[in-house]
Amino acid sequence: MSRLEHRFAELKAQGRSALVTFITAGDPGYDASLAILKGLPEAGADVIELGMPFTDPMADGVAIQLATLRALDAGQTLAKTLQMVREFRVGNQTTPIVLMGYYNPIHRFGVERFVAEAKDAGVDGLIIVDLPPEHDAELATPAQAAGIDFIRLTTPTTDDARLPRVLERSSGFVYYVSVAGVTGAGSATTEHVQQAIARLRRHTDLPISVGFGIRTPEQAAAIAKLSEGVVVGSALVDKIAQAKSADQAVADVLSLCSALAEGVRGARL
Repeated sequence: MSRLEHRFAELKAQGRSALVTFITAGDPGYDASLAILKGLPEAGADVIELGMPFTDPMADGVAIQLATLRALDAGQTLAKTLQMVREFRVGNQTTPIVLMGYYNPIHRFGVERFVAEAKDAGVDGLIIVDLPPEHDAELATPAQAAGIDFIRLTTPTTDDARLPRVLERSSGFVYYVSVAGVTGAGSATTEHVQQAIARLRRHTDLPISVGFGIRTPEQAAAIAKLSEGVVVGSALVDKIAQAKSADQAVADVLSLCSALAEGVRGARL
């Protein structure tokens, strides 16, 4: 069992959804970002998505675009992101980490080298938003051969004809993007999410995690009643942007994570 499979099976047995948190690696700087990363599990994060900074994050809204720029300005690189995972794994061998981002930095780094170093560092999954299944040979196939899950995004516009192709080689979990747009842009109604999940479950047995537009413990709880995972990113990243210092950024992100976790864990009681 992979860490992702084990975590979702464990939570299913507990009768609750997973809190999946997103931060950008290196935001607002390496040390503060690592402190947030290390603190997220204790604050209630069940799965961590770690953004790989890239200069052209076309699927992301303003909050994560600015986080990426802060990280790049602070000197974050793909090599440093992998090093963050290695340092995290020194004290935590159980929490799944999924790297999320775009193919360009991986292509420049070298796919073979990236897959080998990601596996060695303790990466569990990849979400690469600009690599459709038609390009599986580029990264998905070698990653899965190395034991790294490749997680697909599905959206409100992914129709029943397209879904089987998208989900065919998906593993770990399915990430349902609940709104048509960039990260942080609006939120879907619970009715819409319920209908979308029902449709997805006709095509896959994988856990379904819902993201985009979930900002509060109340919203997280509502989605946790419907899905196996609740993804929160922009709301956490905004805490970093608003903080007056790196220490405050760490404290504020972990505080919001705790509140979100409480909402998710109480959702089905």
